[in-house]
Amino acid sequence: MCANPHQIMSLEDILVPSTVYENWIGVASWIIFFATFIIFLPFNRKSSIKPTSTYLAFIVASAFEMFGIPLSMYALTWVFGANVPRGILWGHTLEGVIGYWAMYLGFGLNVAGGLLIYQGWKVIYREYWSKNTGEGKLVTEGVYSRVRHPQYAGFILMSLGLLVHWATLPLLIMWPLLVIQYYRLARREEAEMVAQFGDEYRKYMKTVPMFLPKLI
Repeated sequence: MCANPHQIMSLEDILVPSTVYENWIGVASWIIFFATFIIFLPFNRKSSIKPTSTYLAFIVASAFEMFGIPLSMYALTWVFGANVPRGILWGHTLEGVIGYWAMYLGFGLNVAGGLLIYQGWKVIYREYWSKNTGEGKLVTEGVYSRVRHPQYAGFILMSLGLLVHWATLPLLIMWPLLVIQYYRLARREEAEMVAQFGDEYRKYMKTVPMFLPKLI
């Protein structure tokens, strides 16, 4: 790892969070990578602005505390007057208890979330978003045969992976808010689908879960 902040950093220093902070290239890289997934969302829907903004804020907060400045650690140290063990609201989550397993689990959730987002976009864009108003069909194949809102489920999983990987105070506060916002957005869109497709969509709702993909 790079111990001197003025020394040229390796790729490992840029991409892997460590005790070396003020790594602003790492901050920017982390934000750009995870923010890229919002391109798989429709930008013409005002209803999606709030959850997308919360997701982006979540990513920025995650990157800032992982690579930039560990504000949660400073805040807890100030409140309790003692150093907070690494892995408790700073550093790899529960590092002292389960080692790097939380990091591996977190990356697994990131990958699963990213796949859901992409697979959902690939189907819904082809069959619905790319069509003129009223011409799109009800999409129930592919990943939509397993979960009604694969993209929102993907963002929830991806953000949960970051929380599991590197839990901090801001992330613990924002993640429930993000889930609630995606739930409300999903319900609003389902009302629109019922208005457009009627009983066909109601039947679909009864057989396919909202966010947790059915495995069989």
